Amino acid sequence: MITIVGIRFKKTGEIYYFDPDGQQLCAGTGVIVETVRGVEYGFVVIPNKLIDESELVKPIKKIVRVADENDTAIYHANKEKEKEAFGICLDCIAKNGLDMKLINVEYTFDVSKIIFYFTADGRVDFRELVKDLASIFHTRIELRQIGVRDEAKLLNGIGSCGRSLCCSTFLGDFTPVSIKMAKDQNLSLNPTKISGNCGSLMCCLKYEEDTYKELNKNMPREGDIIKTSVGTGEVLSVNVLRGIIRAAVRENEQDNANVAYFTADEIEIIKKKRANKSEG
Repeated sequence: MITIVGIRFKKTGEIYYFDPDGQQLCAGTGVIVETVRGVEYGFVVIPNKLIDESELVKPIKKIVRVADENDTAIYHANKEKEKEAFGICLDCIAKNGLDMKLINVEYTFDVSKIIFYFTADGRVDFRELVKDLASIFHTRIELRQIGVRDEAKLLNGIGSCGRSLCCSTFLGDFTPVSIKMAKDQNLSLNPTKISGNCGSLMCCLKYEEDTYKELNKNMPREGDIIKTSVGTGEVLSVNVLRGIIRAAVRENEQDNANVAYFTADEIEIIKKKRANKSEG
């Protein structure tokens, strides 16, 4: 077992593990650490915790120091510099006539590098832009193209639920989301209903997927043929959460169908509807 602390460099960014070097650190503490990007200012989100060494990707770097007032002042000063750099970069993009949208700018704590995040429909030749920026800032310049989900995460916004976007408030990482999740939850497949601000499928489709998977195990699908105590019939609809199956049932083939309701333990699936190849 080894003691670690979890550090974040952005409000909802990925959590990285560091060695507290014998210090007892509480959540919210500002710390200075060395990363692959250089020296960074981060915040403790997981206080001292014992975990199995097999869960870690070694080597685990030690925290350089707990941030003092001077470090915090530099951190906030860099945030102001980022706003200025954003405007300068916009001017340089316009000057070079580049078809790209600047999203965010980040300084490393030691100002050894500036990272410019942007979106674009295709590849962008930004070599001249990098030269212009390097001549202005006199430090390493990195331009990083990001996707629409990352853009939404950086910019934030209000979702269809009326709350701030999950990706900007608490989601550390994006997880794969598929149209099958919407089908399993009997949601409308209208893109405007199940897509987020970024235009991709909403991240929240993933939240209840495990529950629906478990509940769907013993439930038929719409169109399945089932056998019941009052005859055979076709499933018209399924309320997964309530565990109710609505079916058109005939006692005999010549009889008219009657709509009846059943639970999963009251029916037997005798013929499944052929799965659509596009599912999943």
